[in-house]
Amino acid sequence: MDRGETLGRFNYFILFKKEKGLIRRYLRKITGYSRAQLTRHINQYREEGQLRIKEYERHRFEKKYTNRDIQLLAKTAQLHDSPNGAALKKTLERMAREYGKEEYLNIANISVSHIYNLKKKVPYLRSVSFYQKTHKGKGKAIGVRCKPQPQGKPGYLRVDTMHQGDQEGQKGVYHINTVDEITQWQVIGATAKITEEYLLPLLEKIIASYPYRIINFHADNGSEYINRKVAEMLNTLLIKLTKSRPRHTNDNALIETKNGWVVRKWLGYSHIKREYAPRINDFYFGCFHEYLNFHRPCAFPREIIDRKGKIKKKYRYQDYMTPYEKLRSISDVQKYLKEGIALEMLDKISKRYTDNEMAQKVQLARDRLFDKIVAA
Repeated sequence: MDRGETLGRFNYFILFKKEKGLIRRYLRKITGYSRAQLTRHINQYREEGQLRIKEYERHRFEKKYTNRDIQLLAKTAQLHDSPNGAALKKTLERMAREYGKEEYLNIANISVSHIYNLKKKVPYLRSVSFYQKTHKGKGKAIGVRCKPQPQGKPGYLRVDTMHQGDQEGQKGVYHINTVDEITQWQVIGATAKITEEYLLPLLEKIIASYPYRIINFHADNGSEYINRKVAEMLNTLLIKLTKSRPRHTNDNALIETKNGWVVRKWLGYSHIKREYAPRINDFYFGCFHEYLNFHRPCAFPREIIDRKGKIKKKYRYQDYMTPYEKLRSISDVQKYLKEGIALEMLDKISKRYTDNEMAQKVQLARDRLFDKIVAA
């Protein structure tokens, strides 16, 4: 309905004030005009008996780059596999000036920023079979940022790196500490460096040392674990990679506890040269892992809800057990074990030494290790 027709149909000028306000609100709703615009139109209708709406003509600049220029831009970008704007402009300039291609003279004068404007135009999009925006060096995120939820199943590892200090500009050995969240089964490795060459084989050896299948690998945000090579290795083994969340300091609390109560307690804080990483691994994989997992009791918390509804952890004496005892207590544990490993095999390992005999063996092995380190 035309605005003038509406005013005439309802005899706007003889209406009461309240009724005029209703008509105004209606016209503002259907036209989108402001209050001042609508008042001007009503006054014009009162004086002239009709409305003459002047259509707005937007000022347009003359097109500098034709569709042919945009097609040349698209062709050049596609030939060079979508370079960034600066590289693309340089190529256009070289086509016009170095190689004398006259058709490139106009498009060669384009600014870098305006290249991205023309890339949104229809002629450009029609001229390319595939268009991808230039990214600012940010790749696909590696690892899922979440807290693992094992739900009582073994195979959810927490991992952390510990450094044995620097001395006179010389780097010390690195300890790669891993622990299962449910059973507290622990496997540690030592490496001279945390580069791909040293770290990947050690991680594979650590994962292979667990008697059951590993489902999840959880680390903090350190680049030694959150990188493409580690992600590819874990993906090959069908292991999910997750990383700690910001402002959640308890996400990796278990592994931090094991760092202090196991690695630091047995290896200390003093500098150890990285050349001794193979000897430390002989100690770890020779007898130390057997001691930790079959002969060293750990505290397993029991969650209770207090009167305020908060979940708290209680460490009761009757809940202390070795990681292997905890593993055996899981229902249907056999289905989690790796192929070729049975509980009978693990039972024999757990009973071939008493706890004290195994502890004494570990003490002697550690003394021999440190004798060689100190002697050097």
